[in-house]
Amino acid sequence: MEPLNPTRTTVASAAAATLNSTSVDSNADEEALIASEQAELKRKKFTKRIFFGAIATLVLLWVIGLIIYLVGNRGNNETGPNPANAKPIELQDYMSGTFRAKRMSINWLDDGIAGHDGLYAENNDQGKLIVGDYSGATLTQTKTLVDFSKFTYESETYHVLHSWPGKGLKKVLMATDYTKNWRHSYFARYWIFDTDTKVVEPLIPGNLSKDVRLASWSPSGETIAYVLYNNLYIRDVNGGVKQITTDGDKDTFYGIPDWVYEEEVFSGNSALWWSASGEYLAFLRSNDSMVPEYTIPYFERIPVENDSYPDMVDLKYPKAGYPNPVVELMFLDLNNYDVFLPRVDDPRNLKDDDRLITEVLWTGEKVLVRQTNRESDLLKIVIIDPKMRLGSVVREEDVSGGDGGWFEVTHDTTYIPANISQGRTEDGYIDTVILNGFNHLAYFEPIEAVKPKVILTSGSWEVVDAPSSVDLTTGTVYFLATKKDPTERHLYAVQLDGTNFRSVTDTAKDGYYSVSFSTGGGYALVTYNGPQVPWQKLLSTRDNNWDIIEENMALKETLKAYKVPEMIFEQVMLEEGVVANTFEMRPADFDPELKYPVLFHLYQGPGSQTVDKRFTIGFESHVASKMNAIVVSVDGRGTGFMGREFRAVVRDNLGYWESHDQILAAKIWANKPYVDASKIAIWGWSYGGYMTLKTLEQDGGETFKYGMAVAPVTDWHYYDSIYTERYMHTPENNPEGYYNSAIQNVTALKDVQRFLVMHGTGDDNVHIQHTLTMLDKFDLKGVENYDLHVFPDSDHSISFHNANQMVYDRLDQWLSRAFAGQFLV
Repeated sequence: MEPLNPTRTTVASAAAATLNSTSVDSNADEEALIASEQAELKRKKFTKRIFFGAIATLVLLWVIGLIIYLVGNRGNNETGPNPANAKPIELQDYMSGTFRAKRMSINWLDDGIAGHDGLYAENNDQGKLIVGDYSGATLTQTKTLVDFSKFTYESETYHVLHSWPGKGLKKVLMATDYTKNWRHSYFARYWIFDTDTKVVEPLIPGNLSKDVRLASWSPSGETIAYVLYNNLYIRDVNGGVKQITTDGDKDTFYGIPDWVYEEEVFSGNSALWWSASGEYLAFLRSNDSMVPEYTIPYFERIPVENDSYPDMVDLKYPKAGYPNPVVELMFLDLNNYDVFLPRVDDPRNLKDDDRLITEVLWTGEKVLVRQTNRESDLLKIVIIDPKMRLGSVVREEDVSGGDGGWFEVTHDTTYIPANISQGRTEDGYIDTVILNGFNHLAYFEPIEAVKPKVILTSGSWEVVDAPSSVDLTTGTVYFLATKKDPTERHLYAVQLDGTNFRSVTDTAKDGYYSVSFSTGGGYALVTYNGPQVPWQKLLSTRDNNWDIIEENMALKETLKAYKVPEMIFEQVMLEEGVVANTFEMRPADFDPELKYPVLFHLYQGPGSQTVDKRFTIGFESHVASKMNAIVVSVDGRGTGFMGREFRAVVRDNLGYWESHDQILAAKIWANKPYVDASKIAIWGWSYGGYMTLKTLEQDGGETFKYGMAVAPVTDWHYYDSIYTERYMHTPENNPEGYYNSAIQNVTALKDVQRFLVMHGTGDDNVHIQHTLTMLDKFDLKGVENYDLHVFPDSDHSISFHNANQMVYDRLDQWLSRAFAGQFLV
């Protein structure tokens, strides 16, 4: 890949040109001029100089004008240059959502009518459920299915959190009384609303429990599966309830993920999957009996009877090297309510503690199950026939002896049903495969195929969360990809036979797009996320008709009043053979003659990306605008969308190459004439907090003088097994890597001018154990040049009891002091 030029050139100050002019005495003696040939010759030469001088002056003025015009229209050309009275971006402007772009979020529906596409539902900001039909006469053809945000039942008032319509729109499932559990899961009270009779009834007849963990419509809209106290139930909307499992408890989960599967595998609160007919329900059983517990004390978050003592919550949390939950995919036959566990024929079957189930997909009457080993370098594709109650491994890939990489968790495999008239003789699916070191799309047919029938994409770029949709009517596969640039996302299309590859969004312009397709692929809500102000359009894919949904005109006007920093994107060679994507955020009135402090912002986790062209006005924008500083982000080795070789190099040695690249980049910036090399800071949250400390440790104060680490990992022994072992293998197989990757050399931190650490005591993800054990190392080595702030009961987001405001206040105040030189005394 060729290095990219900066997408915006540097702003330069233009010096005013001083033009000397000579006047000609138009009243000179005409006879004297005629008499003197020499004087005449001199006059002609002088006039000639004036003429060409005037021409040159005009050209110079035109060039200067052109430069001023171009400079004035760079950057955010939608809002224009900042006016002279523009104000800096205050922290509270960012925190209050002043610069938040409006976006419509919809849930596409399938009403089961052949050829009908475009039905959607939206929960508006008043809690009402709006149903629309984009395939109707107009784009505004909508109706309110639930016309209230609160209701009364048995003299009690309930506020609707969310609503989900069932097929046919006759019944609506509603949730009230939300109580957060972990990142994605929650408890709630559920209701069924009849849109004809306007009657609301409890999901559980005669039971108003607030402890339901999950409720999910069947495709037919006639039944609902729900989980209460870790057991699975089926509710017939016109009848009663049938309990499916009975042994759910703190160690056994049915239909919902345990903590580690919620966080690292499914990124959601559901672990059940309906067949298209609703005849079968596949659901996960998790046995956590061997998983060790981590105890979290809560001081204020959970009311307790005796408030002199904290409430202690025991969390099943497998740390690296410890037993994982044993997971099995079970089935419910709704014809007779029979529950069964199919037999899977696999000569090299993974042991219970070594098996991860990362994706489940109904492919017609069969189920595709994606499995990996716990270290994520062995992939198995299993096909299960629930009617035969039998499964077998049809594909197996092992990358342990290849590029040294791993298999990431994905949920984008897409079923392609057979259609003889369209040339699809058997059922198949589209999957993301590794092709020459990059992620690409392949079409497998039949379901049991060992190798792809068609490779749909190829090249030194990657598909992202793909495919986005498949329009079976036209045989078109839609997907987002980095084909134009790793920092951008454009929408592309290709036919199922691999022909007619094309871009759908305008690749002539920089763009970072996301997309949500209707169930049939005939319509798409396309969101332009940057680099300019976001907008949304509805695309009718079959006639290429685009309609505006949201332009964010109010946000464009708001931005004109602020000193919005300028973003400069480029690829930088860190060392021989290592090119990284970077951005530099400059103050709106940047002056190259001045010296600016610099803040490096990073995340840097494996496969992640910080440098992209999404529109963002965040904390870093405040730093550049208010503190008159430069903010830099560098996606070094280990980050995503640059190919497997670029990210796989960090395996088994997390922290080393990533921090090495940050230091190399910081040295490059330290040598820039407009940078104050004595004021270079670095900050990050979570993995970014870890990288902040690891970079400071490796740099030892030579380049980075200050750092701010929020909720940092400090030792990978303490983090969860599924994430950690994917990149580090197990501690048993990689003891040296685990030792080196921890924050070990705390003595090196003494040479940093000063650093800040913040953590929440209720962090269920990165336990405060990480920070506390590091503090013990500080005590042993006499490290004192740091500040610490602990947030009682806050989880990884640090938001309990005004903590989110506090964490950014501390970052703001601390960094201001650092850049002002107050830590030098």
